[in-house]
Amino acid sequence: MVPMAIIMVLFYFMILRPQKNKDQTFRSMIESLKEKDRVVTVGGIHGVVTNVQRDRDEVTVRIDESTGTKIRIGTSAIARLVTDEDKEKK
Repeated sequence: MVPMAIIMVLFYFMILRPQKNKDQTFRSMIESLKEKDRVVTVGGIHGVVTNVQRDRDEVTVRIDESTGTKIRIGTSAIARLVTDEDKEKK
């Protein structure tokens, strides 16, 4: 019984807890989205947030500067925010 308890504790600290922290940081990133944030979608599309509709869980993203092309996506389709540090790496 003791080995099984040890395995369960290790499972919690190695798998469940890190995933929980990752989910929490993703939720806080989505909640802090605002206009003019640069984002990358799950599909790899880069764009600038132009409108956030929290009640519908929808974000409007401008994907082409020259023509002003915009798409509406669900907040769950956003993979990450592009920060100034990310731009400097390129």
